[in-house]
Amino acid sequence: MDPEPRSAKGRRTRARLVEAGKTVFERDGFLQARITDIATEANVSHGSFYHYFDSKESLFRLIAEEVEVRLVSMDDIAQDRSGNAGPIERIRAANKAYLTAYRKEARIMRVIEEVSRYNEDVRRVRSKRDDYLAARLESAIKRLQAEGLADKRIDERYAATALGGMVAKFAEMMFIGGARFDMNEAVEQLTLLWANALGLSPDADSKAQPRSGKAAKAVQA
Repeated sequence: MDPEPRSAKGRRTRARLVEAGKTVFERDGFLQARITDIATEANVSHGSFYHYFDSKESLFRLIAEEVEVRLVSMDDIAQDRSGNAGPIERIRAANKAYLTAYRKEARIMRVIEEVSRYNEDVRRVRSKRDDYLAARLESAIKRLQAEGLADKRIDERYAATALGGMVAKFAEMMFIGGARFDMNEAVEQLTLLWANALGLSPDADSKAQPRSGKAAKAVQA
């Protein structure tokens, strides 16, 4: 990946190229997108593009990585920082945040999904996202089992992969595939599926012990 420019002007120009690239890729798709159009959209010369990126492929990889980072950070914005939210409420908040983030990025995600089918570099970016999410979900499931809230027979690795994949695929179908679902109902149904799959009882939130101090920080890590 091309290094970050040292000067403030260079960083601003590079940022304009990234934003312009996202606009052109969303509009034209990856294969039809042209560097000339990206440079024009960014209001820079064609030659200036190559000062920051060696190809449209390298620009697209950066855009894909930035979008995937925003998606894997989706539940950070939904965390109850007091640590008092119960497990079902945390699952609901994470599902809502993920679907909201995916909806916002749906146009570029459509292109990323397509390119990942034949481009190994973009596929690696997606795999990195999936691995990171799975690790976080595994950790969350382990905590629920340790607290006696989730079914201890469940293998956290299998569950994290299956449930995380379910939400990701649902988002793709809902916002790219044209499936018509109500947003609020989608959040509730995904949360219900998660809770049932983990063996969480409907009153799991009331059974969960409020956390404070170090315990709350550990949950948020």
